[in-house]
Amino acid sequence: MPHIVFRGISIEQLKSISKPLVAELANVCDCGTDNFTLELPNSTFVFNGEETPAFPLIEVKWFERGQEIRDQFAQLLTKYLIEFKLPEVEVVFTVFSETAYYINGKHCGN
Repeated sequence: MPHIVFRGISIEQLKSISKPLVAELANVCDCGTDNFTLELPNSTFVFNGEETPAFPLIEVKWFERGQEIRDQFAQLLTKYLIEFKLPEVEVVFTVFSETAYYINGKHCGN
């Protein structure tokens, strides 16, 4: 954890940034790189009856780490993706409660 879902970029783009991005994000979160999952779902976007390209939206699913860490995390994601000459990068956080997140049948809360 964190689980990061990317939209609006290609698999080749994600592969090219995955190692340095995760290294920097792990440093910000003070955790190992093996805690991260990167996902690029195959999605089709439709607007007004036509297929349309996806806009760059990155969803971060994680346990809350506070505003300062969240800001740094979003800034790093934006820094890496903006290098692809994207007009805009949006980052959204979905926060999981430790007591509602289970690993092997046991929740992660105290």
